[in-house]
Amino acid sequence: MNATAVPDDDFGHTESSSPEQTKRHEVIESFQYDDKITRQFATATLVWGLVAFVVGIYIALQLVLPQLTFGLEYLTFGRIRPLHTNAAIFAFAGNAIFAAIYYSTQRLCKARMWSDLLSQLHFWGWQLVIVCAAITLPLGITQSKEYAELEWPIDLLIAVVWVGFFGVNFFMTLIKRRERHLYVALWFYIATIVTVALLHVFNNLVVPVGLFKSYPIYAGVQDAFMQWWYGHNAVAFFLTTPFLGLMYYFLPKAADRPVFSYKLSILHFWSLVFIYIWAGPHHLHYTALPEWASSLGVVFSVMLWMPSWGGMINGLLTLRGAWNKVTEDPVLKFFVVGITFYGMSTFEGPMLSIKAVNALSHYTDWTIAHVHSGALGWNGFMTFGMLYWLMPRIFQTPLYSKKLAEWHFWIGTMGILLYILPIYVAGITQGLMWFGLKETGQLMYPDFVETTQVLMPFYWMRVLAGILYLSGGVMMSINFYRTWMNRPKVYDEPVYQAPALSKNYVDDPTPQSELTAVLEIGKKIDVWSKMAWHRRWERMPIYFTFWVIVAVVAASLFEIIPTFLIRSNVPTISTVEPYTPLELAGRDIYVSEGCYNCHSQMIRPMLSETKRYGEYSKPGEFIYDHPFQWGSRRIGPDLAREGNKQSHFWHLVHLRDPGAVIKGSIMPSFAALEKQDLNFRTIPDRVKAASYLGAPYPEETLENSIVIAKKQAAEIAKAIVAQNGPDNLQDKQVIALIAYLQRLGTDIYKTPAPAVLEEAEPQMDPAETTEVIEEQE
Repeated sequence: MNATAVPDDDFGHTESSSPEQTKRHEVIESFQYDDKITRQFATATLVWGLVAFVVGIYIALQLVLPQLTFGLEYLTFGRIRPLHTNAAIFAFAGNAIFAAIYYSTQRLCKARMWSDLLSQLHFWGWQLVIVCAAITLPLGITQSKEYAELEWPIDLLIAVVWVGFFGVNFFMTLIKRRERHLYVALWFYIATIVTVALLHVFNNLVVPVGLFKSYPIYAGVQDAFMQWWYGHNAVAFFLTTPFLGLMYYFLPKAADRPVFSYKLSILHFWSLVFIYIWAGPHHLHYTALPEWASSLGVVFSVMLWMPSWGGMINGLLTLRGAWNKVTEDPVLKFFVVGITFYGMSTFEGPMLSIKAVNALSHYTDWTIAHVHSGALGWNGFMTFGMLYWLMPRIFQTPLYSKKLAEWHFWIGTMGILLYILPIYVAGITQGLMWFGLKETGQLMYPDFVETTQVLMPFYWMRVLAGILYLSGGVMMSINFYRTWMNRPKVYDEPVYQAPALSKNYVDDPTPQSELTAVLEIGKKIDVWSKMAWHRRWERMPIYFTFWVIVAVVAASLFEIIPTFLIRSNVPTISTVEPYTPLELAGRDIYVSEGCYNCHSQMIRPMLSETKRYGEYSKPGEFIYDHPFQWGSRRIGPDLAREGNKQSHFWHLVHLRDPGAVIKGSIMPSFAALEKQDLNFRTIPDRVKAASYLGAPYPEETLENSIVIAKKQAAEIAKAIVAQNGPDNLQDKQVIALIAYLQRLGTDIYKTPAPAVLEEAEPQMDPAETTEVIEEQE
């Protein structure tokens, strides 16, 4: 029995059964595959892919031509950048995942999906999620957490679609399957579905403050930890494991070769599932995160290199004896380059987790190049290869143009190379300029804008690269459309037959060790290494899923449980107080405008950073931050110590026209905030939510938050007028944002309140007080 061949009808690679097992099959069942759902997801993949590429080019242009926002707040970089990442990840890659899973699962299980209704609900529900994201993100409705920006109503919809429609349909299909053993691609699909569900739920536990606003239950250090537990593993279990499943199914099909190594598949799968979940903290090196957590992230990130390359090796060596086909078949070309990019990305990821390297790369474009080499190189090229292989099969007609597919491959390859290479150079240049010190110990480039101006040629090259990559996508769209146009009037829906699984099954005999001159334990290890135990797991999908959950949860809890203790272990700073009602409203505007996409609020304990920005950040400063705002990239300077550095009027002018204040600034204009009214009526709900989450507001603040906010707004507006600024701004959003910016980083410089004396001085009687005053007069 060839355990590494793909059980499918396309090439006759079907798992065989012994004669004894065949006799026990009494019922031969007829069934058809549902390829309509695959066609729907394949079409959505291409449509949303083009949207993601166009939006990506648009925000790339904004970095060199910030005036392209046309003065509209809906088009600023901070609002559109999350739209691009969500479109690329959840719309383009997400629909590609579903197309692959629905096509391959039915054939690997020899069964139609359990419910056509759930398949359709999944498709339309997922498209609704994407449309909701496309509407809300430009409107500034966001949680501001990387890859988890969508607000709580959409999060609930995602949970229903992912678990209720997709998950139930998938696992019921496994239960009702007619193929005894689960092929390796299905293992990765199982890990994807259960882990993404866990990540999504626990990272999005929030306190709603209305239909379009919520605060996470975590704060500061704890929130950062949870976010990158989610963020890193969203990459792992949404952009890695399902695409590995795709690779294990479609690559052997395209090459007409069995998977290189069954044992390597097992080692690759289980080590990846267990190790990946630990690596998230490496995104938070040199921050206020506890040292033990980031160090643990380094250890497991470096370990992750081995299973990742195990998958790459298994994929590339599957092509042994078929490399001549690679020169002729554009599908295999896409797969080979995609798997190569996977190997490059999974080597670079562990390297970037090493603290010495991370010190240079963090907050720079180096990380952006790394992410895009994975997303566009690995995910993009694997998707393109899969779609080209699927087109003739789901449309039941030859591919319209093989030559056009070849052109797509070469132009797409040039595009991704032209993208990542200049951005790698840009990122390293950024890091070196930030670190640069003169012999006197002073900063070599004290003005942050100097570093951004140097990068302009690289940013223009990125725009060109994006256009090339988009051009390849347009070529594929033409090929897709013309192939679809040549489809038959009525699709052929062949009827297949296969015996139903018998309730009783006799496993193959337990293998025996052939070793003789060894200890008994050596023989047991030899038997274990033959993987017969895993072969038994493969016929028990619920049992297999249980162990996947155990692997993921065990690794997660080891890190998550301490995070719930972090808040109590954070060294308190007596002068750190909750935000005032107006500052809280201003912080929400900061979040809404997506300022975290360009500015960090985390000064690392490095000489160059403390010289540039001030005292390094302390864990206790963030205990009232829901959500945290540490950022992951610096297109502008860090704002952790921005408070009181400039006047209120300076901030007003800077928000209105950044280029007029800082020559060469690429920050967009936020002049609209001067015209937009601040809704004071929402402030009490925000203050009460913050109080519920632990902010110790006095009763007076809870009851009179609007009055307190208006009083502070009036004071700031009055100060702006005194500095020759415009009048009548006290009711505008810009005042709240200025209030928040002026508060940043100021608490640790305050003088602690005097300690209360154990024996209070005796109070004077009011009458006596009057007498004293009269005497003084």
